[in-house]
Amino acid sequence: MPLAAGARLGPYEIHSAIGAGGMGEVWRARDTRLDRDVALKVLPAEAVANETARARLVREARLASKLNHPHICTIYDVGDADGQTYIAMELVEGQTLSDRLARGALPVAEVLRYGGQLAGALAHAHARGVVHRDLKSANVVVTPDGQVKVLDFGLAKRLVAEDRAEAATASRQALTDVGVVPGTLAYMAPEQLRGQPADARSDIWALGIVLYELAAGKRPFEGKTGFELSSAILSQPVPAVPSSVPAPLAGVIDRCLAKEPGERYQRGEDVRAALEAAASGQAGPARPGWRPASHRRPLVAAAGGGVVLLAIAAVLFGFNIGGVRSRVARSAAAPARVIRLAVLPFANLSGDAAQEYLSEGITTEMIAELGRLHPEALSVIARTSVMRYRKTEKAIDQIGRELGVDYILEGSAQREAGRIRITAELVKVADQTQLWADRYERDMAGILALQSDVAQKVAGALALKLLPAEQARLAGARPVDPEVYDLCLKGMYYTNRLTKNDFDTGERYFQLALAKAPASAEAYAGMAFVWACRQQMGVTAASEAGPKARAAARKAVELDDTLPKAHANLGSVLGWTDFNFAGADREYRRALELDPNNSDTRAAYSHVLMILGRPDEAMPQIERAVALDPLSVITLSFYAIDLMCVRRFDDAITQARAAIRMQADAGVAATALILALHGKKQHDEVIATAAALYGGSLYGWPDVADALKRNYAALGYAGALHALADMEIAKHGTEPGVAVDAASNYLMAGDNARALDWLEKAYEQRDPNMPYLSCFPLYDPLRPDPRFQSLLRRIGLAK
Repeated sequence: MPLAAGARLGPYEIHSAIGAGGMGEVWRARDTRLDRDVALKVLPAEAVANETARARLVREARLASKLNHPHICTIYDVGDADGQTYIAMELVEGQTLSDRLARGALPVAEVLRYGGQLAGALAHAHARGVVHRDLKSANVVVTPDGQVKVLDFGLAKRLVAEDRAEAATASRQALTDVGVVPGTLAYMAPEQLRGQPADARSDIWALGIVLYELAAGKRPFEGKTGFELSSAILSQPVPAVPSSVPAPLAGVIDRCLAKEPGERYQRGEDVRAALEAAASGQAGPARPGWRPASHRRPLVAAAGGGVVLLAIAAVLFGFNIGGVRSRVARSAAAPARVIRLAVLPFANLSGDAAQEYLSEGITTEMIAELGRLHPEALSVIARTSVMRYRKTEKAIDQIGRELGVDYILEGSAQREAGRIRITAELVKVADQTQLWADRYERDMAGILALQSDVAQKVAGALALKLLPAEQARLAGARPVDPEVYDLCLKGMYYTNRLTKNDFDTGERYFQLALAKAPASAEAYAGMAFVWACRQQMGVTAASEAGPKARAAARKAVELDDTLPKAHANLGSVLGWTDFNFAGADREYRRALELDPNNSDTRAAYSHVLMILGRPDEAMPQIERAVALDPLSVITLSFYAIDLMCVRRFDDAITQARAAIRMQADAGVAATALILALHGKKQHDEVIATAAALYGGSLYGWPDVADALKRNYAALGYAGALHALADMEIAKHGTEPGVAVDAASNYLMAGDNARALDWLEKAYEQRDPNMPYLSCFPLYDPLRPDPRFQSLLRRIGLAK
């Protein structure tokens, strides 16, 4: 029967109505047993006979009862009385955020404080497998002492397969309501509106909507009907928050509201950390993204510094390894308060496609010049992330949101008769105003001085106070030999394409540069990069490529000890060719001392630190790399590997799957995914992921993929992997990386002896994946074995 004031429901005396919604009615009541006031939630009268609704209410209590957090409403009791199902919960006094928003946007300090508390509540729930699915400002109460409480887990669900169909149905029904905008529709993530199941990242979206509301005083998406609103959520970009909102907070909101789940923060804890960093003045990263790979085999270790992160050869199923990013906004390596800047690809105004190398080279060098300018105050997005905007038609504000930057430098380049003409313009993303613009024309010999002039103008426009050493470096830009400079730009342009033929072309240009200028450190650094790439990609045997890369890198350092890429290249050779990780540590530290904003160097250095058993130092390096290069598929895949190395398997799986969704042949991400899935004993998914990779474009081994699936059905997990290793050795045993690959498969199959046999062969081949024996959880079963310890000693990594 309907409740009313003065009625009694079981041990509870009803006092007054608090509110009502689609999921139930809430009453203020008195618990006569414990003599305390509670909030009593019951089904609405018309739904009392609905068994599904009753079951859902009970489920809410069971889920919420697992949660015990200061910012989540506590569940006391669940029961039935007089034909009515009820939940007794903590009575939270205060004002909902939706009521508070009626007076307008909140002060930034309150947004950060309340946002951090909400993110902490979600982190607690997500860690216990609970997704709220209905987070909104009306479901959050601010208590008189300034603490938020999340109410109503009526739509919360355990993350299990049987709930997915219901989630999809609920979303579709919300879209088909005619003339009604459901209260939760405005907070629904795009994937929910598409009928996909909600997960923790859907809560992150809803939190982003709430944060936007708090900061702007209104929701980001609007519509007169449910259709209009859902269409806006699915297709319209997120409107910029008011210019009064600090850039770090705006960046957190923007990333929460990434359309693709994989591009958002993955957990409530990540948002909490980012808001904490924003409150202390640190800038968080832009949302991550991806770029396509141009090579067949995925790579892992850093083959060179400064331009591209390469992977190493084949660790598992012939793919390779690496590692990157955790809670980026909390990076210990991040500056205390930074301005974020992106240099868009300089337009080639020559009309000659053959001149693309010049505009791309100038873009790369401007990024490097600005990145070295004042790293404590200026963070410059890396080349990999900005090159995707070459010839883009996207507006500046959209690019700014995607990259999470405050300012954008764009321009053009044109060379005529030995002279270079450059135009440059600095734009503030928030309102697209021009802070500074200028045009320069000089002889090619003065190109470095020209770049220094642009850097100084940018610093002045951003009110950066340059240190005397920085001023002296800019003022001391030396003239270059135009022909040598041009040859080196061409050499790097082709080498970056990462194909065998392009390596050959790149080498020819560097050789021509050395013929004209035998003391060119740039040319020697380029040669080191070419040979390191050839080794890492299996184009040339390590016995030939390693010594040539080492000699060129050492010569580059000898000629110019201040050239960052020379030290980074030498660090790569010392680490993954010589297995001299103490030396690699030294060279990477020197490279970062010279160029702190280089994301490739930081990501590579994170590997060195992880291999040396220093994960607490490795993670901040990779976090900073992601902040600098948020749209690099390799960097983001490395993140998944690092997460796997520190045994955060769930996070590694989430990150790896996000990367693979964006780039199907992301082999490094596939490595991380398989290793993490194996660590969690999710065998079906290990086999499915490996088969997809073998049969895909990266390997083109459909026979191996088919055999793996057949053998899994017939022989089980261990039998299938053992047969896989046997087949791989028989069919592809002479290919680079197969020894480590076979060892990994035997180890996953439980054949430790065979795994050690093939690891010995991999060591004989100087396989550059061998150092990862020190840090991959996969090798844990081998660690007590004297043969394994002998391998570690020979690699120089014995504990």
